[in-house]
Amino acid sequence: MIFRAKANKALDRAEDPRETLDYSYQKQLELLQKVRRGVADVATSRKRLELQLNQLQQQSSKLEDQGRKALALGREDLAREALSRRAALQQQVTDLETQHATLQGEEEKLTLAAQRLQAKVDAFRTKKETIKATYTAAQAQTRIGEAFSGISEEMGDVGLAIQRAEDKTAQLQARAGAIDELLASGALDDQSGMHKDDIQAELDRLSGGTDVELELQRMKAELAGGSSGGQQAIEGGTGNESQQGRQQPQDTPRFDKQ
Repeated sequence: MIFRAKANKALDRAEDPRETLDYSYQKQLELLQKVRRGVADVATSRKRLELQLNQLQQQSSKLEDQGRKALALGREDLAREALSRRAALQQQVTDLETQHATLQGEEEKLTLAAQRLQAKVDAFRTKKETIKATYTAAQAQTRIGEAFSGISEEMGDVGLAIQRAEDKTAQLQARAGAIDELLASGALDDQSGMHKDDIQAELDRLSGGTDVELELQRMKAELAGGSSGGQQAIEGGTGNESQQGRQQPQDTPRFDKQ
């Protein structure tokens, strides 16, 4: 029972309704061909009987003519023999006519059956093509829906590949972050010497800041020194001019009026 159940499930999964319909249609065509062949055989037998009937009827007519001629010649014995043979032929004709009627009836039945079967096959072919078209459209629609929803086998494999790639990327990012943290804390040694711990980075920052402050103070001192010298020069020039202006009347010679 288990084997039959599994075999039935496997067959159901492997079955294609379109192939089954085509196979059924092919079988119906073969059956229709057999019926037509049977009609042809019956018609051939009927035709053979008709030929035999024609021959027997011709012989019967010939014997009847011979009996008349014998009776005309006064040979009653010959006439009686001819009529006796004609009677035997008539019995055969009767039997053949009965067989001919039977074959003709069978031929008519087979012809009607062939016509009905032909109509049935034509109707089945139309229905078959309709079902096949509907099945193909439904199958295509199902595949399109599965592709959009991502539940098809192919799209499922793609989705799993994307998920694995994302997981590996996240794992690598986490590992890189952990290594950076361990290097920064000093738990791991940087063999390349390029990485610095927090203390060294802070010292470098303070040292760099001190250099900047010293440079700034030096620039301020230079600017302050230059400003005071210029101010003194300006102030010195202004004092001399005032003193010269005040001393000039003393140097001018004075003339007394007589």
